[in-house]
Amino acid sequence: MTQSKRETERKYEPSSSGADGLPDLTGVGPVASVTAARHEELDAVYHDTADLRLAGASATLRRRTGGADAGWHLKLPLTGDSREEVRAPLSDEVPEALRELVRSRTRGAELRPVVRIRSTRSVRHLRDAEGGVLAELSLDEVRAESLEAGDGHAEWSELEVELADGVHAGLLDTVEKKLRKKGITRSDSPSKLVRALRETGAGGRQTGRRPTSDGVTPGSPGAYVVAYLREQVGILVALDPAVRRDLPDGVHQMRVTCRRLRGCLRSYRSVLDRRVTDPVRAELRWLAGELGVERDQEVLRERVGAALEELPDDLVLGPVAARLRVWEVSQGDETRTRTREALASPRYLRLLDALDALVRRPPLRAKAAGKPGRVMARAVLKEYDRLAGRMGHALEQPAGQSRDAALHQARKAAKKVRYAAEVARPALGKPVTRLGKRAKAVQKLLGDHQDAVVAQDTLRGLAVSAHGAGESAFTWGLLHGRERARADARQRELPSAWRAASDPALRASLRH
Repeated sequence: MTQSKRETERKYEPSSSGADGLPDLTGVGPVASVTAARHEELDAVYHDTADLRLAGASATLRRRTGGADAGWHLKLPLTGDSREEVRAPLSDEVPEALRELVRSRTRGAELRPVVRIRSTRSVRHLRDAEGGVLAELSLDEVRAESLEAGDGHAEWSELEVELADGVHAGLLDTVEKKLRKKGITRSDSPSKLVRALRETGAGGRQTGRRPTSDGVTPGSPGAYVVAYLREQVGILVALDPAVRRDLPDGVHQMRVTCRRLRGCLRSYRSVLDRRVTDPVRAELRWLAGELGVERDQEVLRERVGAALEELPDDLVLGPVAARLRVWEVSQGDETRTRTREALASPRYLRLLDALDALVRRPPLRAKAAGKPGRVMARAVLKEYDRLAGRMGHALEQPAGQSRDAALHQARKAAKKVRYAAEVARPALGKPVTRLGKRAKAVQKLLGDHQDAVVAQDTLRGLAVSAHGAGESAFTWGLLHGRERARADARQRELPSAWRAASDPALRASLRH
């Protein structure tokens, strides 16, 4: 069993006078008092792969004894000064739950002890006027030793300021101003592990290396495309633990990331050789499909549940809430299992390896070194032309299933325009940004239409089940009618949204 918390902290180089050199922080911002120091002895063994894949991804995994939070700690990077810390009870081996959470980074490679860090810690609490804890101020005397060949050692002092839960991050800036006046500067190491690896020699040349791409000319179409791919691959890997833990929106964000990667590889086939990228696109489609089952279920559950809550009590006839709950559980267990099996499969890990290889050794074509304005604008406009063709076809269809299906295809085309525009934004600026926003507006409208169409099918099935069980199907029929009206409303709004997106001036601005 694991627990998690958000950790927001900064590390500093204390003055040579140690604890005696710490400034009095009483009266700094909301700090009304500082508690007397308490002392702890901490002993942590950090685990990583032989080539330090966790450290290279700014993640740490340790087994720590001593202090109030002894156990296994996995720290995953977030934005700014924050990290997520996932804790598991103390045990001799790395808990399987934590092994799973780092699998997208380790790719199944063996985890082993790499560094031992022992700290003598002096802890003070910064409190507000009501006595509530605002932050923890820790001064550590650190002794690190490599557990790899060479047996290197290092010692240093470190000051850490960690915010309490719910405290605004601005307090860190306020405290830092006071520390700087005392000559206490920010540490250049984001974690004890990074410093220990560097100073004990355990890190070698692997630690902290940023991935590079072979043969990419700066400022070229290839550089922009590969930079986008690298960013999205990083997001995909970082989302993996959230999906495994069933965190809100995790599946949706991973599925969107798969689509962005697929869209980039499709739209910029003039830049990257499709003989290499098409197999990767196929695997991304597989992963998005596995995730899509759970995501579609999630969207339906939220949509139907919200619509039901909006109904007056006198329009809810029969055990509607109970039947909806049974449907949610029966469908949810199946879709969740499918997602877990996908992430546990060797096929998924091979996809991650293929994406890494694609970024490191991109299969560049001749146009990858051309002029970004021409090459990338042409790629975006090509996707736009496909969207225009599908929209024209959809709007010509009679109302009913044929139009619904055509509008769904147009929605997919609008996404491709949007994602192609995202890739080109750093190179083409405002013109492609405007086109991307208009395409997004069309996509969102068509997305709501498609959700309403799918919801109608689900509600009809629930109505049939209710009727078969001798229950009233009135409420399900009422919700079905509302979804049909909503779909019709989106269709009426579509011509206006499409006129804005098909403005000739938008396309012309990309051709200049």
